[in-house]
Amino acid sequence: MALKLRFDNRVAIVTGAGGGLGRAYALELAKRGAKVVVNDLGVSRTGEGASSKAADLLVEEIKSNGGVAIPNYDSVEQGHKIIEAAIKAFGRIDIIINNAGILRDVSVQKMTEKDWDMVIAVHLKGAFILVKAAWKYMREQKYGRIINTSSSSGLYGNFGQANYSTAKLGLHGLTQTLAKEGDKYNIKCNTIAPSAASRMTQDIFTPDLHELLVPEKVVPLVTYLAHENCNENGGLYEVAGGYIGKLRWQRSQGVFYPGTFTAEDVKAKWNEAGNFDGNNDYPSALTDTLQKVMKFIEISKPKL
Repeated sequence: MALKLRFDNRVAIVTGAGGGLGRAYALELAKRGAKVVVNDLGVSRTGEGASSKAADLLVEEIKSNGGVAIPNYDSVEQGHKIIEAAIKAFGRIDIIINNAGILRDVSVQKMTEKDWDMVIAVHLKGAFILVKAAWKYMREQKYGRIINTSSSSGLYGNFGQANYSTAKLGLHGLTQTLAKEGDKYNIKCNTIAPSAASRMTQDIFTPDLHELLVPEKVVPLVTYLAHENCNENGGLYEVAGGYIGKLRWQRSQGVFYPGTFTAEDVKAKWNEAGNFDGNNDYPSALTDTLQKVMKFIEISKPKL
């Protein structure tokens, strides 16, 4: 039987931990020995109001089960305060799960700048601010595990969620860069795109889906990604109802135009450029694209 993954002497911050997925993550990490900063501002799902109740109740539950936790009520937009709380209480920070979020769903035509700014600020900017404040500590200790939360809306788009989908796909862009910058310091960063029942989905999922897509079926993936034994870096995983799948970029073989070419030339080979039935590849950096272009140039050179 495999040894149980433990988090003794590790310190984890879970944002938006007062309910749903965040609550489930915090409970599991604490049960496995982590010291947990339970961050929750206590706002409504549209980002209004504030309350310490949810964070306080979860901390009490963790402590009653023999775990160690502290509450934190700061907004992720003031992520440095969350990090300061972790350092003051526990002296280090090992794990960040960027889970906090709000919704302000409305079509593009009706969306206000406030609707846009609030969602971007919480999901995307908040994650950056929190990670930025923790980065120096993780670099110094040469250890860190960061998990960013995307969504199917970010991966595929969704009507009425231009703000949310932009923030959620942006988070994976953040992951990609953090993975590259942090790798030599043993800081690993990955993205999850979970489908789980919560107050954010109460108007979207049917009762049957709510029963299937429980947060507890997302927790095992997040627990593993947060563990020191996991060396995955820069990955993107969909997770829902017990299913886990990794996503990656796929690129068609494409077409190459030596010399000058026109829009009409592009039109003539449009289907060929987008044909995925041929020799596809899976780029992960700009260098992959440049190498492909250089290869096409070499092939197109006149033979002597």
